[in-house]
Amino acid sequence: MTDKVFDNNQVSIAGEVVGDFIFSHDVFGEGFYILEVSVNRLSNSYDIIPLMVSERLMDIKKDYKGKNIEVTGQFRSYNRHEDNKNRLVLSVFVREVTVCDEDYESSKPNYIFLDGYICKQPIYRKTPLGREIADILLAVNRPYGKSDYIPCICWGRNARFAESFTVGGHIQVWGRIQSREYQKKVTDADFEKRVAYEVSVSKLEYIEE
Repeated sequence: MTDKVFDNNQVSIAGEVVGDFIFSHDVFGEGFYILEVSVNRLSNSYDIIPLMVSERLMDIKKDYKGKNIEVTGQFRSYNRHEDNKNRLVLSVFVREVTVCDEDYESSKPNYIFLDGYICKQPIYRKTPLGREIADILLAVNRPYGKSDYIPCICWGRNARFAESFTVGGHIQVWGRIQSREYQKKVTDADFEKRVAYEVSVSKLEYIEE
């Protein structure tokens, strides 16, 4: 299969491994594991990005915590059924991985490009401080009739631009993957801390069909 198949979903991530391999699933005898990586932001904070790694790419018995790695791949989604609901689970599906030197600095530590179609009407709003935001759910096609559903968030002029989009619109976005903690209400009295992942959009183009 040529790389052209993957042109509509491109990710590059570089950061420090902060966890152990956690088994996810296997396909025809090939095991896949979740590995979390901490990626620095310019604002001196960081994002924790989950990677989906094949046991054929990395030695899953080895401890990589504290090591710097760089990966390329795709941002993928699947629906996990829990509490009688489907929950969208996102991770970077790793196609190539390199273990880097301690002082290595990547030119693309957190980069994503997506080419897809709007599958829900974008939601435009303003924060209490007046910051403009628009949420987009983007369907990105995959081989064999599958699609990944990627939440994207736009800011400022891009948010106003996105407000005019309609379902089925074809767009391209560039940006970075970010993690965000939130509180999920599980009972009337209890909340559970969860992490959501989304694409923070820095550049946005509408493709005329």
